[in-house]
Amino acid sequence: MYVLHHGKATVTRDRPTGGWLRHLRAGGGRPIYLALVEALETAVREGELQPGDQLPPQRAVADQLGIDFTTVTRAYGAARARGLVEGAVGRGTFVRRRAVDDEAGLVDLSMNLPPPPQGVSLAALLKETTAAILDRTEVATLMAYHAGPGTPGQRAAGAAWLAPVLGEVGAERIVVCPGVQSALTAILTTITRSSFQSGSKPGACVIVEPLTYPGIIALAERLGLRLVACPVDDQGFLPEALARLCAEEQPAAVYLVPTTRNPVATTMGSARRRAVAAIVDTSEAWLIEDDPYSRLFDSPLPALASLAPERTFHIATLSKTLTPGLRTAFLAAPAGPMAARIADALHATTLMGSPLTTAVAVRWIRDGTADRILAGVRLEARARRAIAAEILPAARGDAEGLHVWLDLPTGLDAGGLRTLAAARGLALVTADAFAATSDHPAGLRISLGGPAKASLLREALRNVAALLEPAAIV
Repeated sequence: MYVLHHGKATVTRDRPTGGWLRHLRAGGGRPIYLALVEALETAVREGELQPGDQLPPQRAVADQLGIDFTTVTRAYGAARARGLVEGAVGRGTFVRRRAVDDEAGLVDLSMNLPPPPQGVSLAALLKETTAAILDRTEVATLMAYHAGPGTPGQRAAGAAWLAPVLGEVGAERIVVCPGVQSALTAILTTITRSSFQSGSKPGACVIVEPLTYPGIIALAERLGLRLVACPVDDQGFLPEALARLCAEEQPAAVYLVPTTRNPVATTMGSARRRAVAAIVDTSEAWLIEDDPYSRLFDSPLPALASLAPERTFHIATLSKTLTPGLRTAFLAAPAGPMAARIADALHATTLMGSPLTTAVAVRWIRDGTADRILAGVRLEARARRAIAAEILPAARGDAEGLHVWLDLPTGLDAGGLRTLAAARGLALVTADAFAATSDHPAGLRISLGGPAKASLLREALRNVAALLEPAAIV
């Protein structure tokens, strides 16, 4: 039975509870209604209660436990807010059917993907395009090795794709890469090898934001490079701090994602871009501008590569604007021999990209299909961002962005939060995954494009909101 003390409960074991209520662990001054919710959550997580199972009536639970009816009512309400149960008047309360969105049974809010484009069937387009390519291209050509920075036609398509952001750029500066990570590998191995061979200090480090793309963190570790975190504000690097670090550290490179910054979701303004470009342009460092999101904007801000073209590598992947399955990114190198050197590094590290998916990407750019897909992605991305603003008003991010950032209380156990989220069918990623330094803000990056349908996203975000309620994370 349960003995109540001023709305709290302690448990005695002289009366069995039976069923999922055996998971009840009251005590320690915790409210009994919260202990009930946690017992229900445990039973769902362990599979004892299945989606669609009906819970006993609230009055029956109150009578069985010897507690007040309103306490059970509060518990059922909290469980509903957490997304554990659903109910209807006259029917009862049932374990909620989880919106399964992947093979692991999780709705993925951790991986940044473009949402399914409105008004466009990627499956139909892919079938049509691959059939046309196979009909008009020698299969042997698609099955062969291809070295170098890309064919003239592929490089011209890349220049055309980058033009709305970079302006006119010569195709001879374009290198076709099988994704951003391969591009970053080629850039860093090229510029740091030169630095080490000359015996200078620049090869020692790369300047990044305190929270940055996990791929650059992993790559720096593999290459033995130090990451130096530059102080930031809501627009990114603080110019005075960046200038000081460039002078003191003599970095090989400065790496940033200026548009819809990853993970914090804000965009560097025009004035700040000019300041950052000017600082790097007068240093010995190279600027690596990772720009996956600018094409999602109707009027993108000037790329840093257009402000410091002699010192900037500009990378734009199709994975965030069209689909990650194309495994294609376009790199605009500084004028001169750098494009050829990057192509050599790509050959040494990844050999080549897939000729077939590259052919699909190029065809879509040439015939306007890429613009159609992009327009559909923009529409859906904005609709999803509006859903996030409705459900998580404290989250920040661009109206065109694929993710938002939510500050979390300092000291919150990030691992515990992810575990609780997984128990609710959510895959989340917290600030520690992006941390280039131990001194970083706590937060949660919520990616909006992964769920197959906006309705699944809405449900998942409601579960996130419930998860972040104080009672849920005590």
